[in-house]
Amino acid sequence: MTWCETTVAAAGQVPPETTQQAVGYPALFVLVALGALVPVIPTGALVSSAAVVAFHQESLPFGVLLVFAVSALAAFTGDIALYWLGRRGVRSRGGSRWLEALRGRATPERLEQAQARLDEHGVLVLVVSRLVPAGRIPVMLACLLAELPLRRFARGDGPACLAWAATYGLIGILGGSLFSEPWKGVALAVGLTLLISAGPAAWRRIRPGRAGRA
Repeated sequence: MTWCETTVAAAGQVPPETTQQAVGYPALFVLVALGALVPVIPTGALVSSAAVVAFHQESLPFGVLLVFAVSALAAFTGDIALYWLGRRGVRSRGGSRWLEALRGRATPERLEQAQARLDEHGVLVLVVSRLVPAGRIPVMLACLLAELPLRRFARGDGPACLAWAATYGLIGILGGSLFSEPWKGVALAVGLTLLISAGPAAWRRIRPGRAGRA
């Protein structure tokens, strides 16, 4: 069963599991890879939802492991593509729309923090940046401005994508283990991932207000 067919399952109209896998895993790969390029797709929620549905398959644990592998590979592919496009902008006198888009998604303060962490920890900071909401782009931009070779970036981004896929996959497994009906687990997993994503931004908005009252 694919992560996008849980509502169909409730109606008893789910196609055979092999058909669902043939459609669902390539779709998951494409969506996660695109989400790495265009930050409008909630990739963490996609991975968690896919893990929930895979948890309820007869092919457990193979399905869950496949979700993990596909998600990590897709995230890595998207990151490498975005970094390659950004490097073209750094080398070009006129820049590029991809590089400008990265600059627009990283505030000067967060970029400065990312550059300091990159200087201190090297490419290992990529692992943490992938797990922190909105942390990936400032660190990637810092790597671009430091003109890190693509090969060195890939060495740090590989473990980062594995850790990211494992984290959101575990959220999905948690949701799947708590409910016998997949759609309930999907709802919980999506809610948790959205809360994780929105939490830091909400805290940054609340903190200045508290500081002012103090």
